[in-house]
Amino acid sequence: MPVLRTKTAVIHAVAGSDEAAVKRQAAELATKLTPADAGDFGLEIIDGAADNVEAAATAIRSAIAALQTLPFFGGKLVWLKSVNFMADDVKGKSATVLESLEELAAVLQSGLPNDVTFLLSAINPDKRRSFYKLLGKIADVLVLDEPDLNRSGWEENAAEIVRKEAKKRRLLFDDEALELFVLSTGGDSRAVTNELEKLALYKPNGEISASEVRELVPVSRAAIIFELGNALAQRDVSRALRLVRDLLDQGETAIGILLATILPTIRNLLLVKDVMERYRLPRPHAPFAFISTLNRLSAEATQHLPRKKDGGINGYVLGIGAMNAHRFTTEKLVRGMEACLEANLQLVTTQLDQQLVLTEVVAKLLA
Repeated sequence: MPVLRTKTAVIHAVAGSDEAAVKRQAAELATKLTPADAGDFGLEIIDGAADNVEAAATAIRSAIAALQTLPFFGGKLVWLKSVNFMADDVKGKSATVLESLEELAAVLQSGLPNDVTFLLSAINPDKRRSFYKLLGKIADVLVLDEPDLNRSGWEENAAEIVRKEAKKRRLLFDDEALELFVLSTGGDSRAVTNELEKLALYKPNGEISASEVRELVPVSRAAIIFELGNALAQRDVSRALRLVRDLLDQGETAIGILLATILPTIRNLLLVKDVMERYRLPRPHAPFAFISTLNRLSAEATQHLPRKKDGGINGYVLGIGAMNAHRFTTEKLVRGMEACLEANLQLVTTQLDQQLVLTEVVAKLLA
């Protein structure tokens, strides 16, 4: 009768929608968990990247058999690798796969033989499934999800990840460079890694500026939109007009540029200027610093500020506005809002040239 270990000590899972990060972290964990003195018998890998339902069921049965087989020397790690049949798709919903996962769950719950460790790595698993929920109870689980770009505030989480990865390479971003890099890579861990490696070769052990990010990192649509907002906030007329033209050339509509970038930028500048003047708030040195400042205000003082989906204040974008609000008078920002209204009407009711309409808004705001 095999001796059982504590379940949470021998069952590990690395899962999430960030495929590159899941594969990298799982490989690092497998290296740590593989017994050093077991030689070639210390690691048994079962490929979980199945092409169909039958292949998925076969992989699960192979994992069960490996877990129930005692190690030859000094223990072993069983790694069910790169599982793709736990997602919300045809394979993941298959009765055959679900039944096989129930069998694997029963084996894991009953306890593994002495000196047998189990590692599962899964790409984009459906977190609603019972097997995934079981892992949360009996395993050490590392979740690596890509940022949800549709949710406000994703930039803050992505920026923190970039900061940590940059520190490993002895790179330091200034604030604007960090924001631009985050938006250029879109929170994609593979892109973050590749572009950081490129910057490390270009400037080892150095501080990275925004101009160097613009020169070396491919510019995404999100980065151009961010750059346009920055150019407006910094009253850089020529850069703002160039970025408007770039977005139109990429197929963006004028009404989209107006409502998604120009109007929110002016609105945020106006809101933070009012709050800063009313409560005598200092100008922050970085967007993140303004978040703690806002958190010290009363709920009544901040109830009109834009919110994220979770109900929290969208302090990051307001922080960018707070860094630049001193460049504008309140009257100028009010006129900018009026110019946006006029442009909106022109774009939806007339056949005026789109670039001309947006150019007029930028000129009224920044002249």
